Parts: sequence; C-alpha cells; structure tokens
Amino acid sequence: MLERPRRNRKSPVIRKMLEETVLLPSHLIYPLFLVEGKAKPSAIKSLPGVFRLNLDDISKEIETCLKLGISTFVLFPVIADEHKDKKATYSYSSKNFYLLAIKSLKKRFPNAMLMSDVAMDPYSTDGHDGLVVNGEIVNDQTLPILAKMAVAQAEAGIDIVGPSDMMDGRIAYIREALDINKFSDVSIMSYTAKYASAFYGPFRDALDSAPKSGDKKTYQMNPANKYEALREAQLDEQEGADILMVKPALCYLDVIHLLKENTTLPIAAYNVSGEFAMLKAACANGWLNYEQAMPEQLLSIKRAGADIILTYFAKDFATLYKKIN
Repeated sequence: MLERPRRNRKSPVIRKMLEETVLLPSHLIYPLFLVEGKAKPSAIKSLPGVFRLNLDDISKEIETCLKLGISTFVLFPVIADEHKDKKATYSYSSKNFYLLAIKSLKKRFPNAMLMSDVAMDPYSTDGHDGLVVNGEIVNDQTLPILAKMAVAQAEAGIDIVGPSDMMDGRIAYIREALDINKFSDVSIMSYTAKYASAFYGPFRDALDSAPKSGDKKTYQMNPANKYEALREAQLDEQEGADILMVKPALCYLDVIHLLKENTTLPIAAYNVSGEFAMLKAACANGWLNYEQAMPEQLLSIKRAGADIILTYFAKDFATLYKKIN
C-alpha cells in the first residue's frame, strides 16, 4: 500500500504537529452569575459546580482565571424581584448593582475583557427579552430600552455588549446609540442565531428569568431552520455587529459551520447550561470520563468553526490544559 494514513498518527509528536484544530483557554469566555450585596456563594442545583457570586467572590474567580489564561468573562446579574418592572428600568439605573460591579471590576482588572448581556428578561416582571404589551412581545418599542441598557453598560466600562434578545433591527439601533454617545470602541457580539431551545433550563434557574407566560418562539429561531441563520447573520453584519454568535452549540454545529463559511466576521458559540449539565450528570454517574469528554465536546465546537466559545467548562478546561501542557 502506498497510502498509509496511520503513518501520520504513529506517535504523539507527529499527531500534535498535524493537529488541524487547536483549542486554547484564550478562546473561551467564562460566564459568571453576579448577586447583589455580600451574600455567600450560592450553588445552582441544575448547574453542578457553578455558583451565584457576590462582587468580592467574582473578583477572586476572575483573578484565578486570569492566571489560567482565561481573559474574557460574560457577567449575568441575578436581579431581585423588587428591582423588576415591565419596562426593565433598573437595567439602566445609576443604582444598578450590575453596572457598579462592572466599574469596579474594570478598575481592578483593566486587562480583563468583560462582556454583558443585553435583554430585558433579567429585569422584566414578564420574563421576556422584549417589552410585552397586551400579551404580545413588541419589537420596535423594545429597541430604545435595549439601547439605553447598552449605553449604560458602556458607560460602566463594558468591553463587549451582547444583545441576546433577538429583536429585529436591534444591532443597528444599539450601534447608533453607542456611536452617538462616543462609545464607538465598544464591540457588539450579536446573538445572531439564538434558537428556541430546550437546553436553557438551568440558566433560567440561575437567574429566575423564565417567562411568566407564553414562550419565546416568536423571537427565538425555530430549531428546524438552518438557512434562516444566514439571513440573520447578513442583517447583523450589515447593521454593525463585530462578532456573530450561535446559541446553543452542540445541536447546532452545522449552523456554526454554515456561518463560518459565509462571513469574514468571527464566530462565537454558546455551549449552554443544558449542554453543560447533561455532560456533568453523565460524568457524575460514571458513564463518561470528564477529563476526556469535556475537552472533546469543546473541540468539536471549535472544529465546526467557532473562533470563540462561551462555556461553563472554561475554568475546568484551562486547569486541565495547564496540567497537561
């Protein structure tokens, strides 16, 4: 036989040399859940090993992760019911603990990259990403609220805003608002193809942000649709997005690949809470080996075309990477 592919697999050295896909801690974004005040770390039952943390504890977590090579963090606020209303006004209030925390963290960690979430659901009494009027999630009336939220986060020092709401036209609206307010350097990582997925449950447990009525299918994408993601990506690119995201990741590897093949913008993928939880559960039961399955899962997302991965596995992956390299 003249052709023997196994010659290129015969030793660890040659396998490493010929690796097509490389995953580093610097490619990962670590989600963190922030609570108000001085509360002790609170475990999230459906997200094993993930905690709601106060500002001091999040600072310690960021400090640890920076040493492991993780430099970007997405912050999600756990908002008490007393701060919620129909129009999410607390999201841009000068008293918002989330905005004050961003200021503090940027001052303490100037070299860390901080990303925010832009959507109404954590702050809304309705639990929807957009404004609800007479039982309908209204698109255009939501846009000014999202813009105010994004500008407030930029004023606090956020590096990347992450509109996760899936309202039509919100990228252009937010980009214009940021530019008018002299925040042209603030990046937009658009949740471009965010599907109406069954894999968000543990995240909603963490934030207590599930819809109070109805579902999100009028604004999040139908899981049956792939090419619709191209339309969303083209619009977001035209409207000024800097990075395009697919969410979830594992069930949508084909969508990640499709977008990667059709844009020059970086592609991000969100390895969501349900994907994290099911692997954790399988490993806890001894059905899978965590140190083997976890990196393989992340590598598959990178191989599909994701330049960036938001994942609850970030710290564990970086710890393992440091141990074996």
